[in-house]
Amino acid sequence: MVILELIFFGVLGALFGSFSGALAERLNTGGKFLSARSKCNSCGRTLGVPDLVPVLSWIASLGRCRSCKVKVPVRYLLIELALAILFMHAYLAIGISFELGLFCAALVVLTVLTLYDLAHTIVPESLAAALFVLSFLFALVRTPSMHALSVTVITAGCIGLFFFLMHVLSRGRAMGLGDAPVAASLSLLAGSSAFAGFLFSFWIGGLVGIGILVGRRKGHRMGIEVPFVPFLAVGFLLAFFSGWNPLPW
Repeated sequence: MVILELIFFGVLGALFGSFSGALAERLNTGGKFLSARSKCNSCGRTLGVPDLVPVLSWIASLGRCRSCKVKVPVRYLLIELALAILFMHAYLAIGISFELGLFCAALVVLTVLTLYDLAHTIVPESLAAALFVLSFLFALVRTPSMHALSVTVITAGCIGLFFFLMHVLSRGRAMGLGDAPVAASLSLLAGSSAFAGFLFSFWIGGLVGIGILVGRRKGHRMGIEVPFVPFLAVGFLLAFFSGWNPLPW
C-alpha cells in the first residue's frame, strides 16, 4: 500500500512539475496561462497528449520536438523529476493528511517562484503572498502547541526582518525586497528547523557565489545579479527533511 501511495505522489509531483514550469514561463506575459495550450517554442506546433506526459515524453522523444527536432531544454525534465521526488519525500515525512496537501501546494508555489526568480530576478507579490498563506496554515495545523507556534512565528519574523534589513542597508544590492517574505514563509514551513534552513541557504549561496567569482574573467568587475530564492528553497527544504535544529529549542 505504501509503495502504491509513493508512486501516486511521485506521478502527482511530476504532473505539478510540468504545470509549474509552464506557469513560470507564462506568468506576467499577458497570455492565458491556465487555459492556453502548450506549444513548441521553436516551430509553434501545439503539443498533444503524447508530448505532455511528464518525464516519459522527454525521454521518449530524446529531448527533442517531434516535429522540428529542436532540442527541448533539459530543465523541463529536471523540474518534473524534482517535484516528483519532493512530493514523495513529503508523503514519507508527513503522511496523508491535510498538512500534506498544504505542504505540497506550497511546494508548487515555491517551484514557480524559484523558476521565475531564476529567469527574471523578480519575486512576484502574488506568489509570495500565496506562499505565506499556505506556510502559515501549515504551521498552524502542524505545530503541536501554542508555545511552539509562537516560537515558530517569532523565528520566522526575525529571519524575515533580517532579510529586509539586508535589503534596506545595502540599498537592494545584497538582497532583493521580495526575498524577505519568502524567507519568512519558508521559516514557517520548516518550523523548528528554520534556523538550519537560514544557515543552509547562506552556505549554499556563498559556495555558488565563490564559484561565480572564480569563474569570472580576469579584470571583469561588473556586478552579477544572483537570484536568492533558489538558495532559500534548497536550504529550507534540506533543513525540513533533515530535521536538523542547531538551536536548543
